[in-house]
Formats: sequence, structure tokens, C-alpha cells
Amino acid sequence: MAAVDPVILGIIIGAVVLLLTGIGIGVAVSRRRALERQRRGELSGPGGGAAGGGRDGDGGAVATADPDLDPGAGSGQVDLLERPEAPRTRLRRLRERLAGHNNALSRGLLNLISGGTIDEETWDDFEAMLIASDLGVGPTTELVDRLRTRFKVEGITDGEQARRILREELLALVDPTLDRGLADRRTGEDPAVIMVVGVNGTGKTTTVGKLARVMVAEDRDVLLGAADTFRAAAADQLETWGSRVGVPTVRGAEGADPASVAYESVKAGVELEVDCVLVDTAGRLHTKTGLMDELGKVKRVIEKKAPVTEVLLVIDATTGQNGLIQARIFREVVNVTGIVLTKLDGSAKGGIIVQVQRELGVPVKLVGLGEGPDDLAPFDAEEFVDAILA
Repeated sequence: MAAVDPVILGIIIGAVVLLLTGIGIGVAVSRRRALERQRRGELSGPGGGAAGGGRDGDGGAVATADPDLDPGAGSGQVDLLERPEAPRTRLRRLRERLAGHNNALSRGLLNLISGGTIDEETWDDFEAMLIASDLGVGPTTELVDRLRTRFKVEGITDGEQARRILREELLALVDPTLDRGLADRRTGEDPAVIMVVGVNGTGKTTTVGKLARVMVAEDRDVLLGAADTFRAAAADQLETWGSRVGVPTVRGAEGADPASVAYESVKAGVELEVDCVLVDTAGRLHTKTGLMDELGKVKRVIEKKAPVTEVLLVIDATTGQNGLIQARIFREVVNVTGIVLTKLDGSAKGGIIVQVQRELGVPVKLVGLGEGPDDLAPFDAEEFVDAILA
């Protein structure tokens, strides 16, 4: 029997893998769309009820028993999809997680306005606290100078007046005028493409999964691209996140070319007419030039198929200055358009928000508030300031 050419064999195997991946993605997208229609009452059976399934009365999972979508439906098996929390309700937890008694920045600010005489020692302590909270020397000096001037000119005599001025000046530093919206809408025939970048340990892949949940909660069709092919089990982790809300994942073999996986993800997104493709990338060491160059390559290859509409950099809010170093390097390579700050809870130094925005000239768009699947929320400047002054 003649030997098979290894090149031909490799092409055949690759074609089969891509075919099976495409079939799986198509089924997953169809299933989630049907479930969403069912959840909204668009699929109806005899008597006007939802065909084969419906909404959990307690607001939990959505089930379907449509045999065309679920081969196991006829035997009583059902698929359960989680229903993510709406983004607007997630902001309530921002206040809880950053309440004054839990946050060092909050405690220092509240000490300043708690009453009593504000002398030079009080101002010095206040300034030291701001710097320790990762606000940065420049913004700290600016804030203290403005507060001292306003307190003197306006003759502040009580805590409520001080709180009002402090809120106004903090809000100006955080800058509520920045556009914090995500470029996650289809443009013409192309889906939105969001690349998510960052170093290992920041919660990058988890952030991609949580962001998919945010979009599903807004009734968007999403596809995940597992282009982090270097970290063991990264694709499995992302696929698990997607499967919980009916979002398909395009993945390659471990160690595969990340740019190729990213390209195939966007290609599948175009063909399936999804609203947005979220591409997870490898946790790059920002000190490794070769790896950063490869990240730039991933972006260039994606844009052969569709424009990258957003590049989100994930930063651990507890890392302080290290986060800023990462931000500078990533900005040079892939033109970061927004920041996601993870672990912004009681242990974080909230001043990093001001500093990273000034350093990059781009806004913080999302914040991670905890370990729960829906603990990712759009960042709101007023909610943040009110939370740390609560």
C-alpha cells in the first residue's frame, strides 16, 4: 500500500477540524438565538406557550426542548443556559465594594471632611494618602492645591460643604466626559471585533468570558475566539464561559498560531453574522519584544478580514505602577482604546483609575468588582466617586 504524503494528510485533517468547528459553531449560534427568541416569547407552541421550554420562574436558567435544536430533547434531556444579570444592575455593587470603610482611599478622604480643624499636618497626611492610593504625584498635587484654594476662598466650615467640593474635584479628575462606550456594534457586513490583551494573572480570559455575558444580557449574538494558544487550558476555560450562555468558541490546537485562530474566529463571525467577535489573546510578557511583536501581528491578520473596532487592555487594579508600565508598552503595539480594571474591590488602590487614564489618554471602560460571573460592570465616573465617598 502506497504511503500517504504527510502534507496532504495534514491538509485533510485540518479541513476536517475546521468543518467540524464550523458545524459546532453554527449549531451553537442557532441554539442561542432560538433560546433568546423563546425567552422573549417569539417561539410559541400549542395554546400560545413557549415551544418546549421557557423561563425559569425565579429568573434562573432558560431551558429548551425543541428537538430540532436539541437532539436529546425527545428523551427528556434539556439544555440549560444561564441568564446573565443586566449591566445596569451591576453598578449597584460598585458602591458596596468600594464603600468607605473598605477602601483606603475612601478612609483618607473621609478623614479630611469629618470635621475639625484642617491644619498643615492634616493636608500632609491627606497628600501622602493620595499618593499611596496610586493616584500619582501629578494628580495628587493638582487635587490638593485646588482643594486648599477652594476651602480657603469659600470659607469651608462644615463637613457637608467639604464633601460637596471634594466630590466635584474628584469627579473632575476621573473625568465623566470621556466616552466609555464599547465599539461593539456591527458595521455593514462586518461584526464588531474586540481584542482583549494583557499579561498573565490580570484575569484577561475571565474578563473575556464575563464580557460575553454582558453582551448576551443585552441580546447580542457573540462569538469567542480562543487565540491564547500558549497557556494550557486557556481555550477550555474560554469555551466553558461561552457554553454557559450559549456563545460558541473558535479554538485551535494548543500551541497553534494565534493569528490564524484569531483570523478564523473573525471569519466565522462574518459568516454567521454575529454582532461581535471577542478575541482572547495570549498573556504577553510586556518585557518580551518578540511576543509583543506577535500581538501586533494578530491584529494585522484579523484586519485582513474585518476591522478591529476595540482593543481592551486588562489591568489588575492592585498592581499599581506595574499596571502603568504594562499600559505604556501595550499602547505602542496595538493602539489600546479602553481599559478594563479587574479586582477593583476593597483591596484595590482606586487612584490607579486617574493615573492610567492620564497615562494612556483612553478611558477606563469596564471594572471587575469580584469573583462572580456577573461581577463585570461598565465604569461610571459618578458612581465611582459617590462610592468612595459613601
